[in-house]
Amino acid sequence: MAMRAALRSMSLNLSSRLVQPLHTAQFSATRLLLRGDASRTLSSSSPLSAALKFTDKHEWVRIEGSTGTVGISNYAQEALGDVVYCGLPEVGQKLEQMEEFGALESVKAASELYSPLTGEVSEINTELAENPGLVNKDCYGEGWLIKMNIEKPEELDGLMDQSVYDKFVKSLED
Repeated sequence: MAMRAALRSMSLNLSSRLVQPLHTAQFSATRLLLRGDASRTLSSSSPLSAALKFTDKHEWVRIEGSTGTVGISNYAQEALGDVVYCGLPEVGQKLEQMEEFGALESVKAASELYSPLTGEVSEINTELAENPGLVNKDCYGEGWLIKMNIEKPEELDGLMDQSVYDKFVKSLED
């Protein structure tokens, strides 16, 4: 009986302590939303894809410093179907913007790959040799194709951001 009373007392004590952090967390979140300098918007695209720039051939590039990571869009991987082979360039190869640099083969089709920017290949995704299906599984993450040192960052201005690319893809489906 004494044990029950002790547990009940501990339970009440804990629950009152648990409620307070939740209330504080809600208050803090509300304060954040009401702050004038907090410019937050809701978006249906992931944080990763929001930082991407796209070509009209469905390649994407994510810039980190002077390095660009290149892959294909979700639209492209879905159109290709199950990727069974990735033909990628060698490290050190220099590429011009929109120059063909490789190919993807699937059970349905083959598709050439085009460089979104001018630069030199600094790394290739060697995982794709053993597991080309990563392109289908995670095209914006583990399924990246190449990394390159960007030589002409001004070329980014000619690429599409996520919202413009989404409209472009929608126009293809109409």
